[in-house]
Amino acid sequence: METQLKDLHPTQGQRQPKPELSERSESIHYEGSTKDDRSLLKPESSSSSTSSSILISNESLEELEKKFAAFVRHDAYGPMGRGELSLEEKVLLAIAWVILVPIRVVFAISLLLLYYVICRICTLFSAPNREDDEQEDYAHMGGWRRAVIVQCGKFLSRIMLFAFGFYWIKERFRIPDNDDKSSAALNEVKDVCEEPERPGAIISNHVSYIDILYHMSSFFPSFVAKRSVAKLPLVGLISKCLGCVYVQRESKSSDFKGVSGVVTERVKEAHQDKSAPIMMLFPEGTTTNGDFLLPFKTGAFLAKAPVLPVILRYPFQRFSPAWDSISGQEKDDPKLYAYNLRRLMASEGNLIYSDIGLPEKRIYLAALNGNNSLPSVLHQKDD
Repeated sequence: METQLKDLHPTQGQRQPKPELSERSESIHYEGSTKDDRSLLKPESSSSSTSSSILISNESLEELEKKFAAFVRHDAYGPMGRGELSLEEKVLLAIAWVILVPIRVVFAISLLLLYYVICRICTLFSAPNREDDEQEDYAHMGGWRRAVIVQCGKFLSRIMLFAFGFYWIKERFRIPDNDDKSSAALNEVKDVCEEPERPGAIISNHVSYIDILYHMSSFFPSFVAKRSVAKLPLVGLISKCLGCVYVQRESKSSDFKGVSGVVTERVKEAHQDKSAPIMMLFPEGTTTNGDFLLPFKTGAFLAKAPVLPVILRYPFQRFSPAWDSISGQEKDDPKLYAYNLRRLMASEGNLIYSDIGLPEKRIYLAALNGNNSLPSVLHQKDD
């Protein structure tokens, strides 16, 4: 299924052409330069800067964009939103900051407060479901309370998208074709009588925080979040009503199952029980600019349950939101399962394969910010 989120502009702008990449990209080796540690995006203030130094900076930026193509923004504001803007664009931005942004922020906060009150009322006198000291939620609550939380959550999430300028959302669904017509004819009665397998998880590419609002408005699934999210004002209770799985990285207890174990159990539960909340997972592990598909982590496929792939695309004119069912024996092999699903999503969404990931993204962002210790970024543990 491919979902296109359209912004407030009636016409779509032309995007820069995608770089041509082979299916297996070259290995990336970053060599820190001690000659010039200046940020690539900050113009030199000294009047003694020459055109040759500017040329070198531009060439370095182009080289970075080729190596880290999956993270490069192609909009009017340039990498990190620091590109040179025309006078017209500056005037439009000034008007937006003075008028449009405050209105949207106030409206969004009002919707958040409204939904918090709804969740608070529906969870009164109800104890949260607890798996252990690390995980608790209200997503396993049934009856009218759960129905109100889900339906209001979907509706208000869609209103929130509207407030952010996503007036129209175009959705396209793909129903798998059966090439074996004779087999389809033989199993016609069986197919009519039996319902399709319920997916245990929704698998999606990751472009921006807006992804979460869209998935809430369509599926109202459970997400993976940091444990600190559960303690945030307003958002904490809402995350528990969503049934989020919390990551407690600092826990060292021997009986702690870890996020992978909890997610696997929740995916199995969602597959087997229609009343259980379905899991929403981003197997790439980080965000891209929406044109590429990074390698999938296999945690979402350990449960050996069917999944629902969703592809998000954001057609835009000036501003890119990118800041910065499968069956068969393959489910017994999580790596093969992840590989085949990634291949399907890349084919259906016209996305480009990329073998880089979060460590390379950190290197790219550090380079844009003029970080001197770039090689060490590659060895940091993924969050």
